[in-house]
Amino acid sequence: MDTNALAASKFQFLRWWHETPLYIRIMGALVTGVIVGVFAGPRADVFALPSKLVLQLLGTLAPPLILVAVIQALMKAQFETGTAGRLIRLLLLNTLVAITIGLIVANVLRPGHWAHADSAVSPAGSAQASSPGMLLQFLENIPKSILGPLTDNGKVLSVILMAVAFGLALRRVGDRPITRISDLVNATFDTLLTLLHWVVDLIPFAVFGIVASLIGTKGFGAFQSLGAFVVAVLAGLLLQTGFYLIRIRLGSWIRPMELLYGTRDALVMAFSTGSSTATMPVTYECLWKRVGLRERSASLGALVGSNFNNDGTALYEAMSALFVSQLLLQQGIGSALTLPQQLLVVVTSVVASVGAAGIPEAGLVTMTLVFNAVGLPPEYIAVLLPVDWFLDRCRTAVNVLGDINVACLCDGRERETEV
Repeated sequence: MDTNALAASKFQFLRWWHETPLYIRIMGALVTGVIVGVFAGPRADVFALPSKLVLQLLGTLAPPLILVAVIQALMKAQFETGTAGRLIRLLLLNTLVAITIGLIVANVLRPGHWAHADSAVSPAGSAQASSPGMLLQFLENIPKSILGPLTDNGKVLSVILMAVAFGLALRRVGDRPITRISDLVNATFDTLLTLLHWVVDLIPFAVFGIVASLIGTKGFGAFQSLGAFVVAVLAGLLLQTGFYLIRIRLGSWIRPMELLYGTRDALVMAFSTGSSTATMPVTYECLWKRVGLRERSASLGALVGSNFNNDGTALYEAMSALFVSQLLLQQGIGSALTLPQQLLVVVTSVVASVGAAGIPEAGLVTMTLVFNAVGLPPEYIAVLLPVDWFLDRCRTAVNVLGDINVACLCDGRERETEV
């Protein structure tokens, strides 16, 4: 095969890779991981390294992404006089209720206790011993924070890797004029998003690695606890949905069933795409044109509120922290989260969820902050990767329903009189 043909085949593969929806790539990686794990056996432990690499990269990008996302959301948000306070109260109440529901369901159902110490899902710890030394040295030079390499004189390679990554990402915004502070914030956010998209492209490889290593070393019993976790999360999301519908029935003129029918396109699109940002225009159109809300209310809920309202994601993060804590307790290598630690989960989840709507795979990105806040090892996030693609769609639909809830409550108990 000549050089031109090889380059063309690589280009076609990359084009196919990016055009294929992420959840299909993840499903393919999951199936491939199962097959490789069955045939490779304990030797598949070496494949756990990709998941560790991806999670470390997510942890590196999470703090600056959340910082810039919150700044950008607050700079762009346009609040009308008299509506800012009410909108903030509604968003804060929804998020606190979601996290509380998540913590209660996780404490009652205790999905992590379905895993036994001899078959519990855990990142393969022996991967470090069995992986090639060169790969481990490379992994150790992946920066754990954006400013870390600048303060650690011993890791020059970290500085080089960060310079190359930012240099390539800045090529897309290098010619953009910077005349205002908002231009600088937007350019920084777009650059970080470019880097994050590259990391998100690696998530299927992380799923393949963790599934292959788990099947090879633990067998299929390792996924028993994930089934309990999925059931617990779905139960929490259903309770949050019930809270929304009751609030809509009592606090607005819209009937819940009519609302669900009128916004079905937005909810289905949210589940299909896993992106509340991509669904935002459809949500706005459904609320204004089909349901009949005032244009101002639809705008507040779907356009302004969506930047701050990620109740499904906050609920998922709280339940994930409790699940991993229970899992570690079953393995005898950790302790249950105390009440102050669970309150810290609430605070961190609220802060991390603000402005995260525009970030792809926002749940995985912000979860690293939640885990670090309560002392949980972030590498255990890899445990959730095989089912995260499905739960991501479920919590995104709840995120959009939260935006719909806010819009309906802002519209009030009286319908606008048609002229």
